Amino acid sequence: MSLVTLKAELRQQLKLSPQLLQSMEILQMNSQELLEYLGRLTEENPLLEQEDAPSLREAYEELRRRASWIDGGVYGATFTHAGNAPPERGAADRDLESLAAFLRDQLERRRLPKPLLALTKYIAQLVDEDGYLDGADLDGLRELKIPESLIRQALETVQSLDPAGVGARDLSECLLLQLARRENVSPAVMDIAARFLPELGKRRYGAIARELGLGIAEIQAAEQVIASLDPHPGRAFQPAEPAVYIRPDVFIVELDGVLTAVLNEYYLPRISISPYYTRLLRESDEKETRDYLRQKMQQAKWLLTSLDRRGGTLRRCAGAILEAQRPFFAGETRELAPMSLLSLSEALDLHPSTISRATRDKYLQCRQGTYPLRYFFSRAVGEEGHSRQAVKQRLLALVRQEDPRRPLSDQRLCELLAEEGVHVARRTVAKYRMELRLPASSARKR
Repeated sequence: MSLVTLKAELRQQLKLSPQLLQSMEILQMNSQELLEYLGRLTEENPLLEQEDAPSLREAYEELRRRASWIDGGVYGATFTHAGNAPPERGAADRDLESLAAFLRDQLERRRLPKPLLALTKYIAQLVDEDGYLDGADLDGLRELKIPESLIRQALETVQSLDPAGVGARDLSECLLLQLARRENVSPAVMDIAARFLPELGKRRYGAIARELGLGIAEIQAAEQVIASLDPHPGRAFQPAEPAVYIRPDVFIVELDGVLTAVLNEYYLPRISISPYYTRLLRESDEKETRDYLRQKMQQAKWLLTSLDRRGGTLRRCAGAILEAQRPFFAGETRELAPMSLLSLSEALDLHPSTISRATRDKYLQCRQGTYPLRYFFSRAVGEEGHSRQAVKQRLLALVRQEDPRRPLSDQRLCELLAEEGVHVARRTVAKYRMELRLPASSARKR
């Protein structure tokens, strides 16, 4: 009996070309990263020529001439401090001390299959400064048709790294990941961390005790264990001197009386292809020289195409954000309209992963201040369709107006929001209050 068989099958496989990889990489870069990247490429490729960008002060003056409302108090500090000064000699490379670098180092020491290693490294790069993952980033991976089993395995791998709790998607998961590494943790502690954090924050020991069939003393003992955990496992990797200077990638300015999204491209050098080497490529009789110049010419053309795509995509995203949030930028309201990454991708006819890359780690500056571009993505909450940011703004206003001698409970806040037409659950109120770093009513009482 023969064990050798022949079988034909049809299978789809996604392969990324070097051009596409470069385009994706450039799209994800913020303004400072792109400036440094262009500097490296012009040193490596003789066909690339760059005309130095205007000084930061000249760039500011050019933008100021175009926009009617910008003043030195708003933009002067940004341009003054966001310069290209080299790092101080002897200063540590903070990129090597970052949480992402620490996670990558652990991953490289593990013998992981190449697809899993690549995905875990990518996820490690998405972890924020507190050590958390945004669920929207994982949704973006699913949009790329990456198998759910591989995403789950990569997430579990990242969550198994140090510090304990890293890679969690919310506070409860962060605490549970830390508890899982401890010995002799009682089931009560795990249950409370998983289901009763809002009640624990309000010290509603009786309600928790009734639900779990435990005594008050056991609940308080569990509270001590949970209090010993770190809700921000990534903060230990933040530099002693926090980075306070941000160069915005987009400005919302008023040009001729109309709000307009303007890309901050004033600081970038103008990249072009050297006419000397172009002529040499045509006229050289040496095959080795022509082959070398042909390769560098192709790289230069890929770069210029990628830069055009980045600028066009970012400009379209900024314009769509302006249109969706025009009342906010016009100063008519402090609340954002609901807008998701998916709705923006549908409006622009772009893949959600493209929108995710275009808006990641980039900032927008307007009258109201400087915000991450992702700040303007706010999912709808409740039947009325209010954005999460709008609900948080109203919740914050209610807490600021409360009588400090009789602070409002989460239930009362829920009722007051309902009177304003915002119907959300009490658990949602507790969650948003914690995200706003507002203590429970018992801790706010004065």
